[in-house]
Amino acid sequence: MTAATEDDKSGLLAPLENPTFRSVFLASQLSSLGWLMQTVALSWLMVTIATSDVMVALVQAASTLPTFFLAIVVGAMADNYNRRIVMIIGRSLMMAASAMLVVLMALGITNPWIILAFSFLDGCGIALADPAWRASLGDMLERRHLPSAVTLLNVGFNTVRSVGPALGGLIVAAFGPLVTFALTTLSFVAPLTALWRNKWKVPCSSLPREELMTAIYDGLRFTAISAEIKTTTARGTLFGLASTSILALLPLVARGQLKAGPVAYGILMAGFGAGALVAGLTNPRLRRTLTQERMFVFACIACAACALALALTASLATATASLAFGGAGWVTAWSGLGVNVQLASPRWVVGRTISIYSAFTYGGIAAGSWLWGSVAENHSLSWALGCSAGATILVAALGFKLPISNRFESELEPSGSFDAPAVALDLKPRSGPMLITTEYSISDDNADLFLDVMRRRRHVQSRVGARQWTLTRDVREPSRWLETYRTPTWMDYHRLHHRLTAADKQLDEELLELTPQGHPPRTTIRVRQRMRS
Repeated sequence: MTAATEDDKSGLLAPLENPTFRSVFLASQLSSLGWLMQTVALSWLMVTIATSDVMVALVQAASTLPTFFLAIVVGAMADNYNRRIVMIIGRSLMMAASAMLVVLMALGITNPWIILAFSFLDGCGIALADPAWRASLGDMLERRHLPSAVTLLNVGFNTVRSVGPALGGLIVAAFGPLVTFALTTLSFVAPLTALWRNKWKVPCSSLPREELMTAIYDGLRFTAISAEIKTTTARGTLFGLASTSILALLPLVARGQLKAGPVAYGILMAGFGAGALVAGLTNPRLRRTLTQERMFVFACIACAACALALALTASLATATASLAFGGAGWVTAWSGLGVNVQLASPRWVVGRTISIYSAFTYGGIAAGSWLWGSVAENHSLSWALGCSAGATILVAALGFKLPISNRFESELEPSGSFDAPAVALDLKPRSGPMLITTEYSISDDNADLFLDVMRRRRHVQSRVGARQWTLTRDVREPSRWLETYRTPTWMDYHRLHHRLTAADKQLDEELLELTPQGHPPRTTIRVRQRMRS
């Protein structure tokens, strides 16, 4: 039996062999259980005190909007600060928000806007903790276990989803929202304890921390240049926008169509979670037999079928069964998209790419919650769910134009070696801006090959931080070509070269083969001088 086969057999549970990952993961599941119980309580409380369907749908939107607004800043923090500390801060904010909600409820102070405000604060905590947690997977685990780890996070959450809402519905029905919020506050102690007790090794950089604005710019730039991440983000955003009606309108389905209470709502959420659990367990096998695009299409069809069934049924059993299909589609879609973003991102920028991806996808979920809530209020609940089903099918059809790549491994890890050029000036890390020019001597016979290599080089250099990259040709001496780019500082020039992969540096060898002997490429580095007026 080969090593690959053995790894396949370990499948989804392989990351749990790592004690640090196991400890933080299990503690996170306990806090997710509490958070889901609180979500049920908040949603049902909103149903009982609000007169607007939009306000009910906005409970979910309020918890996802912070990820949209804070994502890129949080991603830069996750890449440039201690990810463990960032996770502790985020989890502490969630616990503080839940504790304040308990106090207000105990004092009898509650209204729809308070519910939305504390949902928003919880979302801020999630926005801080989640990118740092997902970016830490590559620090805790071997690269080959990342797909299983990402899937395991989704499976774990949806396993808890199969229990948490039902448990939350029972507690709300038996003891009221106050007890539910108190238990949620206690559940947030577990991840804080696990994070405090566990530390993991993080690859240390010999370079100082990036400035926040530069880190944000580099993260946005890398994402904009990566066609793979852009496609994944676009499909994920549209999927969230189209399919979120299943969860956003579920309280209205339970109250309006099924004429039921919080216990039935919990049962419906349990059906959704059970379907997600089954799909997650089979996900590793599916990834070996189906392309990522095919899996995503099937996920869209399952979610569309779920929304359509909810629009037409008045039976609790039928609705629960249809939600199992919806949960399976939901976890399959998000697991595949999350794996693609992880593997398409090198470690130096993974926190930012995950955050940008999360910002757009959570923004899509928030916008979809508002959209389908408005359609339900202005037309009907069945109409909103039916339109959502049709929109989700259109997202699946978009694969003809924007197919999702079928990535299994990452090829973007930096080589980590760079010999800084000797300089005569006393350059400081913040000296700059820097202007880097490289002169090439290329014969007419090699011009087409040279342009092909330089197209790839422009992509590579821009991805790792080169700005204003240009290629010019001397009109008097056509064999003389000049590559030019800038970096904000001398330290950013160093970062650029530290981020290059072995494959990126291979381009230098290709360029050297295209130049005549005795005339190798010649690089000149200049620094802008500031003159006093």
